[in-house]
Amino acid sequence: MTSHIEQLCIEKGLKMTDQRRVVARVLSEATDHPDVEQVHIRAMQIDPNISIATVYRSLRLLEEASIIERLDFGDGRARFEEACERHHHHLIDIQTGEVIEFMNDEIEELKKKIAHDLNYRLIGHRLELYGIKRRPEPEES
Repeated sequence: MTSHIEQLCIEKGLKMTDQRRVVARVLSEATDHPDVEQVHIRAMQIDPNISIATVYRSLRLLEEASIIERLDFGDGRARFEEACERHHHHLIDIQTGEVIEFMNDEIEELKKKIAHDLNYRLIGHRLELYGIKRRPEPEES
């Protein structure tokens, strides 16, 4: 079965080697935002002969083709996700590293208003929030 990212590669005319297919499959199946090492570990579970250099080259090719996006959450590791039409933002838990995707119409309107008020036409932006999960408030008895 062809993964979604592999299908995008085919549509864009990229040559699909067996190892590139493995990297595409790993990224398509990812429910998180894996870094290069995580992609490599997962790829080796499918093809033990895949090298980290091949993973790096494949990720760079997919990024250059705008099939995936490189993300920087401030932890020194580039992470990757499929480039998607659905615009979203990220909330990063700095204690656990969990990355939560979210959408917010108010933020979308506010960014447009800010650009307009400053006499700019907005061509892009990225919003990443960093936080620590709050402890539940103690119940009063």
